[in-house]
Amino acid sequence: MPVVDVHSHYVPRGWPDLAGIAGGDGWPMIRVDSVSEATIMLGDKEFRRITDACWNADRRLADMAADGVDVQVVSPTPVFFSYGRSPRQAADVAALFNDLALDITAEQPDRLMPFCQVPLQDADLACAELDRSIANGHRGVEIGNHVGDADLDSDGVVTFLHHCADRGVPVFVHPWDMPQSPRLDRWMGQWLVGMPAETHLSVLALVLSGAFDRLPESLRLAFAHGGGSFAFWAGRADNAWHQRRDVVGADSEHPPSAYISRFSVDSVVFSDAALRLLVDVLGAEQVMMGSDYPYPFGERPAGDVVRRATLEDSDREALLGGNALRFLGMTGE
Repeated sequence: MPVVDVHSHYVPRGWPDLAGIAGGDGWPMIRVDSVSEATIMLGDKEFRRITDACWNADRRLADMAADGVDVQVVSPTPVFFSYGRSPRQAADVAALFNDLALDITAEQPDRLMPFCQVPLQDADLACAELDRSIANGHRGVEIGNHVGDADLDSDGVVTFLHHCADRGVPVFVHPWDMPQSPRLDRWMGQWLVGMPAETHLSVLALVLSGAFDRLPESLRLAFAHGGGSFAFWAGRADNAWHQRRDVVGADSEHPPSAYISRFSVDSVVFSDAALRLLVDVLGAEQVMMGSDYPYPFGERPAGDVVRRATLEDSDREALLGGNALRFLGMTGE
C-alpha cells in the first residue's frame, strides 16, 4: 500500500507581474533571497519566508523518500487564491499558477499530484478553470473555506461542489483569510486559533444549512488540519440541534454527527491523543495522512504521528494510504 500525503503546498520560484496580467495592485510578489531561499511579499511587507522545497521537485522527492512517502498531493498556497479580487482577475491568476504547478510536478506526475485553484467567487469561471486544469493534468482542487462573508453553503460554492461531484474531482478545503484583531495578532493567533475555528465553522455551515442534504454523496470532500475543532465539539453541536434547533436555525435533516461520513480530514494534529479523537469521532475511514509540507508548522517526518499512534494496524494502513487512494479516485489504478 503506497503512503500518501494529502496536504502539501507549492510556491513557484517566480511568476510574471500579476498587475500586468490581471490589472490592479497589491498582488503577492516573490523576493529571491538566494539560490534556495525566497520571501513571499505583500507590498513591502514580508508574508512568509520559504525555501526551494516549495518549487524544487528534486528536493521535494528527496524529502518524501526520507519520510517514507510515495505520493504527495501538491496544492496551492492560499495567499494566491485572490477571492477578494474581481472574478476575471482571480481567474487569470488561477490559470497562471495552475500552469506553473504543472511545471513543478511534471518530473513525476504519478508521485506529485497537483491540485488546482479556482476563482471561487464566480461559479461559472470556477467550473471552467477546474475543467481546464483537470484536462491539463491536475488531479483535484483546493479551495478556501469561505469567500468573504459567504461560506461553503452559499449558492455559488454549492454549485461548484456539484460540478466537482459530477466530474469526479476531489476537493480539499483549506482555511484562509482568518479574522484580524489585536487579540489574534499576538502569538500567531490567526494560525493557532483562527484556522481551527474557521474550519469548524465551515463544516457546520455545510451541515446545518442542509447543503450536505442537497449535495450528492459521491462528492469527495476533505478538510485540512484535522477538520479544525469540529471533532472535539461534535457532541455540543448535536446537543444544540436536538435541544434548541429553533435557536440554532438548522435546516439539516439530521443532527451534525449524522454527516461525518460525508467528508474526510487530514492528520495534521500533531499528537496521538488528538489523532485518536479524530478516529474515535469520525471513524478511521475518514482520516488521511497529511503533513502541511514544506511549511514550518507542518509535520516532519510526514506521517510521524500516524506511525506512532495507538491504532489498529489496519487503521494505520488506511490512514497512511488506503483512505487517500479512495479520496483521489485511485483505488482502481
